[in-house]
Amino acid sequence: MNQDAEHLRLLSIFHYIVAGLAALFSCFPLLYTTVGAIFIFVARHSTAKPGEDLPPEFVGWIFAVIGSFLFLLGIAIAVCILIVGRSLAKHTRYWFAFVMACIECLFIPFGTILGAFTIIVLSRESVKTLFSTTAGGQGTTAS
Repeated sequence: MNQDAEHLRLLSIFHYIVAGLAALFSCFPLLYTTVGAIFIFVARHSTAKPGEDLPPEFVGWIFAVIGSFLFLLGIAIAVCILIVGRSLAKHTRYWFAFVMACIECLFIPFGTILGAFTIIVLSRESVKTLFSTTAGGQGTTAS
């Protein structure tokens, strides 16, 4: 039991680190949002000469919307990974942690490694028991 608690504590710390990296990398799509805003501004305020072709305004909107969506999606995933780290530390939300570990496997390389180790640790019967005793028998763990 003590070794399982230590593994969960380490996984919790690594989830905090990966959540921070995910939040950092989710800021990159804001570059697309900025480019889109510049396109929109130029399309609305330019005095184009007859021979110049400027990108239409809708191209800027496409960039801005896609960049904003990807940023929000990245932040949402980072928050979910942070919640998983907290859940592992407190031994709660077994199924949420397990599902997020499966989803993390899609994010190569750190998410794959962390997700695989999390799935391995959460699959142990002793860890399932640890989650069920902490939850107070509320039915939040695997049977």
